Amino acid sequence: MQRPIHKHADEDGHFRRPASAFRNFISDEPGSRFPPEKDRYVLYVNYGCPWAHRTILVRALKSLEPIIELVVTDFDLTENGWLFTGRNGSPTAEPLYGFTNLKQLYLKADPNYKGRYTVPTLWDKKQHTIVNNESSEIIRMFYTTFDSFLDPQHREVNKLGGGFYPEGLRSEIDAMNDWVYNTINNGVYKVGFATTQEAYDANIYPLFSSLDRIEKHLANPAHQPFLFGEHLTEADVRLYTTMIRFDAAYVTIFQCNLRDIRHGYPRISRWLRNIYWDQTDRTNNGVFKKTSFFEIYKYGYYKAKHRQLYGGSDLGWNVVLPRGPVPDIEPLTDEEEAQISGGTVSSPTNGAPTGIIAGMSINEAAAADLGDEDMSPKQRLERATTHGDENKKWYKAAKKAEKQAGAANMHLAL
Repeated sequence: MQRPIHKHADEDGHFRRPASAFRNFISDEPGSRFPPEKDRYVLYVNYGCPWAHRTILVRALKSLEPIIELVVTDFDLTENGWLFTGRNGSPTAEPLYGFTNLKQLYLKADPNYKGRYTVPTLWDKKQHTIVNNESSEIIRMFYTTFDSFLDPQHREVNKLGGGFYPEGLRSEIDAMNDWVYNTINNGVYKVGFATTQEAYDANIYPLFSSLDRIEKHLANPAHQPFLFGEHLTEADVRLYTTMIRFDAAYVTIFQCNLRDIRHGYPRISRWLRNIYWDQTDRTNNGVFKKTSFFEIYKYGYYKAKHRQLYGGSDLGWNVVLPRGPVPDIEPLTDEEEAQISGGTVSSPTNGAPTGIIAGMSINEAAAADLGDEDMSPKQRLERATTHGDENKKWYKAAKKAEKQAGAANMHLAL
C-alpha cells in the first residue's frame, strides 16, 4: 500500500524516493512514438521543486520557450498532487483539460495509475499522455532533440566545450551524478524527512561528506569556474538546484545544519555565486538567477515539513517563514567580478585562513584548533570576502529595485 504523500518517510523513519513511472523519450528516430515537434509538448512544473527546476533551467538555457509550453502549479503539495489555483503563478485551471490538480492529469494518461503525482511532467498534447516524469531524462531530451527548431547558436553541436553533456566528459559526469544524487540531491530529503534519530544520523553525515568532496573537487584549477572546467555542463545544473536551496531552506527547515554553504564551503559558495550572478551568454543572460525564488523554497519546505508533523493537516499551526539568511545569496566581491570578467578564477582559499572556512572535512573541523588571533572565524570570513563600496551600492540598489518592481505572479498568497 502506498504511504500518504504527507508522511514522506516509511515506517522505519527513512525517506525513500520511488522511481519515476513514465520513462518514454522524444526522439527523431524513424518510427518514434514521440517525435520532436513544435508546440506539441507541455512541461508541468512547480517553482519550488528542485527536480522541476532542472528542466526549467535547461528549457531556458536552450531557448526552448517557443517550442515547449510551460504550465506552473501552485506551491502546495496535496494528496491530489500539485494544484492549479490561480495563485502564485498557476492558472485557475489546467489549460488543456480544465483540471484542478495533477492527479487528474496522471489519471488521464493512465486510469489505473497508483503512484505519486510529481513534477516535472512532460505531456504530449497529440496522444494525451505523459511522455516522461523523470527530470534527469527530460533534460537530456532537451539538450539535442529540438535543436532543428533552434537558431544555430543554441544547438549543442555549435556549443564550445561540446554542450551540456560533452562526449569526452560523459563518464566523469555520470559518475559524479550518481553520488551527488544519492547523497546530496536526494540526501537533503533523506535528512529533512527522517522521523527517527537513526534515519537522520544515517544520512546527515554522508550528505556533508559529499559536500566536502565537491569542495575538494573545486580546488583543482581544471574544475573552474564550473565543475568540469570552462563550460557549463549537466553536472552544474543538477548540483545547482540543491545548492541554491541549501542555506535558505535545507539548513533550517530540513536540519541540514552541520554547516551552511556560505560560511562552511568557500569554493562551493564561489561556484554557486558565479552561476547565480552571471548575466552573460554562458547562462543565456541570467537564467539561473531568473528562475531562483528563495521565499518559495522556504514556504514550500516549511509547509511540507509541518504537514508531515501534523498528519497532513493545515489545522493547528501557522506558516511562520524564516527571514534569513541575509542576503539570500551573497554578491560577488569586486575581486571575484574582475576575475570572472577577465576569464580567470582563483581558489577562494588562496591566502584565506585555515580551518572550517577553508573547506576542512567534517572530521577535521571537529578537531580543529582555529585559534583566536583576535578574530572569530566569522570575522575572518568577512575579511576574506569584503565588498568594495561600489559593489555594495550596486547590490543594495539591485535589491531595492527588485522589491519595488515586485513579482506579482510569484507573490506568496498566504
